[in-house]
Amino acid sequence: MPRVKRGVTAHHRHRKLLLLTKGHRATKHALYRRAHESMLHSLSYAYAHRRERKGDMRRLWISRVNAASRSHGLNYGQFMAGLKKSGVEINRKQLADMAVREPEAFTNLVTLAKGGVQSH
Repeated sequence: MPRVKRGVTAHHRHRKLLLLTKGHRATKHALYRRAHESMLHSLSYAYAHRRERKGDMRRLWISRVNAASRSHGLNYGQFMAGLKKSGVEINRKQLADMAVREPEAFTNLVTLAKGGVQSH
């Protein structure tokens, strides 16, 4: 079996990893061993935070809906309960988008929710 020299392959592998850690501080983007550690941490953070972002977005939508419904005299809980009792099934993402882009339609939903709250 012929001898295999690995200099070029190793260099390419190291280079690829160093490009992944571009922007990291200090030796974490320059020295291979430190960069490898940094890359492992950063990838695990990225994996975890992709899931965390879902909750962040939900919190954002809820705060937007709360602000918009409070301007019409209902807090978030009353608004959502009123919508549920009125039989309106619309998710928080759409509600938040509606509150920002279509205030008239959101006002209609608030009146529906007020009716739902008062009837029960």
